[in-house]
Amino acid sequence: MDVSIRNLTKEFRGVQVLRGLDLDIRPGELIALLGPSGSGKTTLLRLIAGLETPSSGTVHFGDEDASHKTVQERHIGFVFQHYALFRHMTVFDNIAFGLKVRPRAQRPSREEIAAKVRELLSLVQLEGLEGRYPTQLSGGQRQRVALARALAIDPNLLLLDEPFGALDAQVRKDLRRWLRELHDKTRHTTVFVTHDQEEALELADRVVIIHEGTIAQVGTPDEVYNEPATPFVYGFLGAVNVLPAHVKGGHVLLEGFETGLVPAKPIGFEGPANLYVRSHDLELSDDRLRSIPGVVQSCRTLAGQFRLEVEIPGRRQPLNVEVSEAALAGRQCPAKGSRVLLQPRRFGVFPRASGEAAPAEWVEPAAPRLVAVS
Repeated sequence: MDVSIRNLTKEFRGVQVLRGLDLDIRPGELIALLGPSGSGKTTLLRLIAGLETPSSGTVHFGDEDASHKTVQERHIGFVFQHYALFRHMTVFDNIAFGLKVRPRAQRPSREEIAAKVRELLSLVQLEGLEGRYPTQLSGGQRQRVALARALAIDPNLLLLDEPFGALDAQVRKDLRRWLRELHDKTRHTTVFVTHDQEEALELADRVVIIHEGTIAQVGTPDEVYNEPATPFVYGFLGAVNVLPAHVKGGHVLLEGFETGLVPAKPIGFEGPANLYVRSHDLELSDDRLRSIPGVVQSCRTLAGQFRLEVEIPGRRQPLNVEVSEAALAGRQCPAKGSRVLLQPRRFGVFPRASGEAAPAEWVEPAAPRLVAVS
């Protein structure tokens, strides 16, 4: 089922939590709502579910306006972070609950309910555990029971609110892979909330990044990570360094250095700017004209990577740099005090508003130079 959200706004006690959101969710799609705490992502999920009423705007399921329908009328499957299983019920009875409480005219027979529960136990890989109680299960098993219970009613839409937030790191990774495989089998239209960037990028067909009650960007995982639309998205998805710059004649000129960079795509503005470059997109280089000179403050080895802190002139905080061991071709971690040249392999450039200060960690170099290198 497709979902269309139009100009959706929500206020709590005069505070606007969501600000005129527009979003289309395609049938069979797995969508991640990603953002920092307080951004409005859970509020959006609750509005889709019918657990909250919008201050203005609409939520359509297909051609039908569902904005003022109850949760029951929307026929939603909901999975919470903390499972919300009935502790006094067995796994079987938890999964069957939504079917057993239907009005008599719509309730399946006992045999049909039992067959449905067996089918779902197989689907979520919990065969043989139907007689256990929630306290006798691991966290990952309980979350699978919660998902099976949500699927039992054949929902129009499956909503998951931080479904793996209460689990440890390795169980989260295992369940992420499992959920993706399960979605590919069932093809339920699914929306899940997470603040975990890796989770969203690994699981979702598309990622909706929410910031301060608005949608900052929507796209595939590759699109939002490799082509961030705003400075917030760039900084939110991965460790990023920010440097003051100036755009002139298609070049990006770094303040204080004889460094001119040519972007992969044309930049549609000229003037003061900030350059955003992720830690792993800074390479050690021998090209003095197109690189940033610095001095190594520290270097640590972690999981096949060298993680460096490099001090550069005019910056209060060192640049964070991640370089793979393979990229260093067998060389050792650069020693403290070593002089290095850093070249941005991939970067983003956004205009700095008139009068806006340079990044907070930047101090004006003694003799700034702006030199373009063709």
